[in-house]
Amino acid sequence: MSKFVEQVGDSSAAGRLYALAEGRAGYLTARGAVEAGIARSVLSYQARPGGRLVHVARGLYRLRDFPSSPHEHVVAGWLRTPPSADAVVSHESALELDDLSDLIADQVHVTVPRAQRRKPIEGVVVHPTTFPITKGQRRDVLGVPVTTVDRTIIDVLRSAGMTEQIEAAVLEALRRGLTTKRRLHATAAEFPQTVQRQIAELTA
Repeated sequence: MSKFVEQVGDSSAAGRLYALAEGRAGYLTARGAVEAGIARSVLSYQARPGGRLVHVARGLYRLRDFPSSPHEHVVAGWLRTPPSADAVVSHESALELDDLSDLIADQVHVTVPRAQRRKPIEGVVVHPTTFPITKGQRRDVLGVPVTTVDRTIIDVLRSAGMTEQIEAAVLEALRRGLTTKRRLHATAAEFPQTVQRQIAELTA
């Protein structure tokens, strides 16, 4: 075995790759691996046919034998956004993660602070916002930041309006105790009065 293969194929590197991807549905980024001290040559070697990794997209890998999960595409979509974007999974994708929608979105929805124009990302819908997602309006799901249920409902409401989908989501979220009328009203208070009236109607 060559010295190169010994360096890139050692078990310690494989263990570090697993540690990086384990909490994110089996996915990891090249950037994250390099920041963890794993050389790009290791990624290339492990992504060869029969290796421990599958190259999914530019800069994105998945552990080949990691168990699949129904929402892993959301993790993969979020990982494709640059770290500087401060992206949070939101809208229809957040509803999906909370099982508050029967629809599986074709694209992954994320919200970012409104700033300079960003390059489009295939398979990802980016929602710029002037209403920052506060620390209390985000949580961790599958290793990625996701809007809380009350913030998700308001984001979808502002994006799509009063639909049967959002009405059903509100009723189900309240029934399951995922949010409360009080939390919905408190979150809505940060938005225009139109949103506050809509939330009042939905929770009447």
